[in-house]
This record gives sequence, C-alpha cells and structure tokens, in this order.
Amino acid sequence: MNNLPEVKIGIVAVSRDCFPESLSVNRRKALVEAYTQKYGADSIYECPVCIVESELHMVQALEDIKQAGCNALAVYLGNFGPEISETLLAKHFDGPKMFVAAAEESGDNLIQGRGDAYCGMLNASYNLKLRNVKAYIPEYPVGDAEECADMIHEFLPVARAVIGLRDLKIISFGPRPLNFLACNAPIQQLYNLGVELEENSELDLFEAFHKHDGDERIPELVKEMEAELGSGNKKPDILPKLAQYELTLKDWVEEHRGYRKYVAIAGKCWPAFQTQFGFVPCYVNSRLTAQGIPVSCEVDIYGALSEFIGTAVSEDIVTLLDINNSVPKDLYSEDISGKYDYTLKDTFMGFHCGNTASQKLSFCEMKYQFIMARALPEEVTQGTLEGDIVPGDITFFRLQSTSDNKLRAYIAQGEVLPVATRSFGAIGIFAIPEMGRFYRHVLIEGNYPHHGAVAFGHFGKALYEVFKYIGVPVDEIGYNQPAGVRYPTENPFCSSL
Repeated sequence: MNNLPEVKIGIVAVSRDCFPESLSVNRRKALVEAYTQKYGADSIYECPVCIVESELHMVQALEDIKQAGCNALAVYLGNFGPEISETLLAKHFDGPKMFVAAAEESGDNLIQGRGDAYCGMLNASYNLKLRNVKAYIPEYPVGDAEECADMIHEFLPVARAVIGLRDLKIISFGPRPLNFLACNAPIQQLYNLGVELEENSELDLFEAFHKHDGDERIPELVKEMEAELGSGNKKPDILPKLAQYELTLKDWVEEHRGYRKYVAIAGKCWPAFQTQFGFVPCYVNSRLTAQGIPVSCEVDIYGALSEFIGTAVSEDIVTLLDINNSVPKDLYSEDISGKYDYTLKDTFMGFHCGNTASQKLSFCEMKYQFIMARALPEEVTQGTLEGDIVPGDITFFRLQSTSDNKLRAYIAQGEVLPVATRSFGAIGIFAIPEMGRFYRHVLIEGNYPHHGAVAFGHFGKALYEVFKYIGVPVDEIGYNQPAGVRYPTENPFCSSL
C-alpha cells in the first residue's frame, strides 16, 4: 500500500539584478547535472522559465513549479540573490522549502565570477524571519554543485515527513488501557501539525470485525501468513481470525481515510480485546506496519505519529517498543563486556509483546502473549510474533505533546547488539552511548511515556530537522549527551560526569 508521499523538489535559482544573471544560470545547470548524475532526476525539477530577480519573476517561477507537480522547493542562491523576491517565493509556496547557496569556484575568477551568495544567505535568513516563513537551511548551506546536490538530497526525507504529516489521519480505537495513561496526551498539537484524528469505540471495531465473518478473502490471506511465518507458524488455528482482523482494519482505512492520503492506526490490544475477539492483534499490527501503515499498541496516538515520521524519514519498516528492562549483570558480563565498547548502563532491552515485523526479527515464531496469559486462558492470548530483533544500527525517538500541550521530542542513535536476549516477545538488547544519563535526564525528566519508536538505521540528523521544521523548540529536542557534557538537570557533583 502506498502510504507515503512522493517528493518532487523544484529547484529555483535566484539572482540579484546587479550581479551577472549568467552566474545563477550556469551554477543551477551544474547543480542539476551533479544531482542527476549522483541521485537520478526523479525527485527534482529544474525551473527553466526564469532566474528570479523580481517579484514578477517570483510569480512566474511559482506557477511553473506548481504546474510541474513540485511539492517541495529548493531556493538556490546562485549569487547574492534578491532577498524580498526569494523569500516571497518561499512564503507563497505551499510545501516544505529549503535554501542553499553557491560557493565561489576559483581564485582566478573573483571579479566577474564572484557571486557573494555567502553574504546573500544572511539576508535571506533575516528576511525569512521577518516574514515568519519556515525553511530548512543545512548546517553549512554554502557549497559547490556536488555539495549542494548532497544538501538537497538530504532534504528529501525531511520534506517527505513534513508533507506526509499535513495529509495524515490517525485512526484510533478505544481509550488508553487502565494504568497506561502515560500513552495519553493532549491532541491539540496534532491539529496544529495538520494531522487529522478519528477516534472510535472498540465496539465499532468489534462490529466491523464480525461483519467480516466468512469473508471470502480470508483463505488467501491465511496462505500469505503461512508463507511469511514458515516454520515459525506455531499457532496455525489462530490465523483465520488474524486474517479476518487484518481485512477489517484495511477496509476501515479505505472507508474512513476521507480526504486524507496517509493513515496510521493507534490500536487497542487489551484488557478486553482478547476475551472478546479471541486473540491478540500483535502479528496483524506487525504486518500492517511492514506494509507502510504504522500501528501503535495501547492506543498510543503519539506513538503512531512517531512511527509514521520514522517511516517517512527512513522509507523502511519501523517498530514501537517499550524502553523495558535493564540487562542483567551476568548476561552483560558473559556476552557483552570486553566484546562491545559499552558499559552496563549503556545497555537496555527494548521489548513489545509481538508487534515487530518479521523482516526486522532474526527469527520469529507465532506464540501466545505470555504476560496476558498469567491472568487469562492461554487460547485467547494467541497472536504475538516473537523473536530477537535484528542486530544493527537503530534510532530510538519519539514526538510527544506534554500535559500542558507543548511539543517535545527525543532522538538517540545506537545499535541492537548481536546478543541473544534469553527472553520472550519481540525484543532486543539495545546499546546507546551514555544511555543511563539519557534515560534519567531526558526520558524521565522530560516525562516521556515508556513507548519509543525505532527506525532501523541512523536517522538522527533528518529527524532532528523534521522536529525543528514542524515547530518543536530546539531546547525541547533531547538527545544522548556525550560523556563530560552536563544535562541542565544533572547534578554537577555526580560521579557519572
């Protein structure tokens, strides 16, 4: 299912009328050529109608990139640039935008060939602020053709997430379970981000599920599940119900997406779900997430939002895990110490009952939900997908609204270690540098819930820019500080420093 936007960036070059226009023309051509050679031409469009020197040029360029189907904008300062026209272009373009500037090419051409875009970027940023226009500006926004091409390519995942949020609907079922109010948060910020929310009763979902009794598509979907599970298909009798539930959710998405292009789901999974539906939804949640529709557990709306952002940035499967338990000292001593450069406090176990896609597990088996089965008959807790999470680089992150309705986020890069967990559920041993201090002074101090989204790879740079772009204050984006760098709330006399 196509549940992410395709990004097409319109590249518009600008020029101050007292500079040679040819500087911007030639530099734009070189930029586009460099991008195409390295990344292909599918995601960019070179605006050919004009070099923007005036407000009238701005209107012409704006109309051209709209007609070309561009949903993101790169304003390229081939020289100093007209600060008013170029920022008006950004103001009137309805989509994410970025600014980059041309570096000088040669010490032998610093008279007619000097563009002064280094200076022009300062005026552009000043004017953007005056007009209250948000724009992405790279860490060092001045470069030659190849460097600027790389900057535009790095803007792609940021743009994809921003565009997606503006056309996203989160569909939820039921209230947060008792004692999981940590997954509750004010929804006002969703609307501020442009996200739509449809909240439904579990009874609505139950009714829809039974309307799919005997659905003729169930047998074919069961075969698909059997092929995916292979030898891990330890609960074959539960697959028809799981297939029926998957069809229920997919049909609900299509019938309820309304005018929105993209969808995520915040699903109910306990306490009454098992006894009434007769299974747990973990495996179905994992399958939908693998198909590009993120599904969070325990009606975690901001968890679903975070998963969608991670999917947009990484263009890959994500998962949602509890920041769950410490690594025992004996396990650390036997399997980690001396083999990997992490302290015990750098490690923890990320876990959920069975919602992680099979593609992100080293092995998988269909089982019953061990924790729930402590209080319920085992037969109604079947449907989890268990296995150790694949080792490799990860990014742990979350976007959250605080109890007083303010946006806050965290990002931490690390890895899943290739170490057997010796436990149950969808689980992995995670290692994040300085995790112990991050846990205390970002996660606990920031009042974050236990759920965190996981992207498989290092995507902190893009996520940080997404959070900035959508309005999270930079002092509210937490990350794992390196050793020796003190958190504001950290005791300066603490031995861990």
